[in-house]
Amino acid sequence: MNKKYFLLYFVASFCTFISFAQYATVYPTNWWVGMKHNKVQLLIKGSNALNLQQVRINYAGVQLNKVSKFENEKYLAVDITIAATAKPGNVQIQFVNGAITNTVQWQLKARRNGNGTAYAQGVTSADFIYLLMPDRFSNGDPSNDKYADMNDTQSDRNNPFLRHGGDLQGITNHLDYFNDLGATALWLTPVVENDQALTDEGGAMRSAYHGYGFTNHYQIDRRFGGNDAYKKMIDAAHAKHLKIIQDAVYNHIGNKHFLFLDPPSKDWFSQWPQYTNTPYKDQPLVDPYASESDKHLTERGWFTPFLPDLNQRNPFVANFLIQHALWTVEEFGIDGWRVDTYFYSDRDFLNNVNTALYTEYPHITIFGETTMQSVVEQAYYMQNNINTTWKSNLQGVTDFQWQGSTLAALNEGFGWSNGIMRLYNILVQDLLYKDPLRNEIFLDNHDQDRFYSVIGEDFAKYKMGMGLLFTQRGIPQLYYGTEILMKNFKNPSDAEVRRDFPGGWAGDTENKFVAGGRNAQENEAYNYVKTLAQFRMHSSAIQTGKTMQYVPVDGMYVYFRYNTKQTVMCVLNTSDAAKEIDFSKYAERTNGFGKAINIISNTNINVSGKAFIPAKTIWVLELKK
Repeated sequence: MNKKYFLLYFVASFCTFISFAQYATVYPTNWWVGMKHNKVQLLIKGSNALNLQQVRINYAGVQLNKVSKFENEKYLAVDITIAATAKPGNVQIQFVNGAITNTVQWQLKARRNGNGTAYAQGVTSADFIYLLMPDRFSNGDPSNDKYADMNDTQSDRNNPFLRHGGDLQGITNHLDYFNDLGATALWLTPVVENDQALTDEGGAMRSAYHGYGFTNHYQIDRRFGGNDAYKKMIDAAHAKHLKIIQDAVYNHIGNKHFLFLDPPSKDWFSQWPQYTNTPYKDQPLVDPYASESDKHLTERGWFTPFLPDLNQRNPFVANFLIQHALWTVEEFGIDGWRVDTYFYSDRDFLNNVNTALYTEYPHITIFGETTMQSVVEQAYYMQNNINTTWKSNLQGVTDFQWQGSTLAALNEGFGWSNGIMRLYNILVQDLLYKDPLRNEIFLDNHDQDRFYSVIGEDFAKYKMGMGLLFTQRGIPQLYYGTEILMKNFKNPSDAEVRRDFPGGWAGDTENKFVAGGRNAQENEAYNYVKTLAQFRMHSSAIQTGKTMQYVPVDGMYVYFRYNTKQTVMCVLNTSDAAKEIDFSKYAERTNGFGKAINIISNTNINVSGKAFIPAKTIWVLELKK
């Protein structure tokens, strides 16, 4: 070919490619052959009007079923079916407008191997979850701390409200730390892109470092390292037998999301004559006497002015969210979901997205954030034994009722319904749950005052709390830094309980990731948690066994976790004085055993007689013949 014509051909081809690449964007950005979910609705956004154009797809095994138009002419929804015979490749989606045809390529991939074994494994009561905030944990790549082309261009560790630079590489760098502690799963607060501008909250300009204001569902935030860094982190975590839980947000998005800035239709979001906030009250959604207006306000009021409320009753919105959930599992290989602001979303939608995930990934697990006022309300939003017209299919919840009662057990004096009686009474109500072992139990998290501060920095209470966390029914979750006694209240803001993990940044004066960087009490706390976690990792009785509890007496609470292979006896003395324990009172579970090993002190106790347990102490005893 003549060089001149070759150059012209190259330029023309390049320009055509650029035209194709910019002509329209397709969501989901790709799909897979061999999925059970083979009817996919493509949301297509163009830079110009699409609604007058004819859509064509000519790819073996891909059938175009329907094209839907919106009031915003830039969008189309294209329903397709992917046959079992379809092969991986690039699907050409053509947009025909008279004599002009524009083409967008959309990829069909081969599926991952190991559904349920290598990924989508689920998180169960055999696991121990470590919760962390990527921005505040460790900065493994300072080059991605900030970008000039994003709405928030700042990064400053001296400002508690701005981004601090923690990222996915920083988490990858510390996987051995989680292994040493005994964690088996990592829950990361959201990593999806939050290209939000700073917002004025209480007179302070704050960034969206927390991740709960999505602006592009199909992009991991570049400041965390982007999609590739997320894949590498998950692969590295799986190689070290650590599962990954992703934080989902169905209720709202950030106000800089393209779907809000340029929505397909007004009913993509909950509409009000003027801005209307949710009252944050769940009761109307459960209350048999509630007014429809109260229900409407709770479910459709906006979470904040900068977090628009998604309308999941719109089938296009529902499809967009459901397909993104499926896409995320297959694209990145995550193992489970924690769903933020669970009860604020449409109830039927929640069941539908859960069903889609369970069907495609039978081993995957999902637990929802349910900051409820009672066990009944909490149980209502998961699989339960309550006779109601609407039944939730959610497997488990973040057990705020357990958390609140446990803090009361440690801080309140013993009484008829106070102190340790609060925890006892909460567990009595487990009969409402289909499977309470699926509840995630915790002492603090990124939205709560830190545990060590709540208990008055009392180390004896700390040990009792950790003992309960790792031996009670459910899936224990530890908030980052609790193992090294990080503290603070949410005063004046959440940022105080989201401080950086010491040692996660180059130049930190202290490195709490290693024993040499921790003081004596911090090492004692770390090793205490590690001992409990490692014991639990190999204890079938605690992981999946039954529970038997005895009515607390004078501040002392005794309960057992047991199965045919193992019996673990837990004795908690919450009082300020030593108490005598008569093992014969617990003969239902102690008969046949002659001794017990205290798993903390590694000492033997004779369980055929009596013993004294010191004040403010928990014993975790493995009974032996």
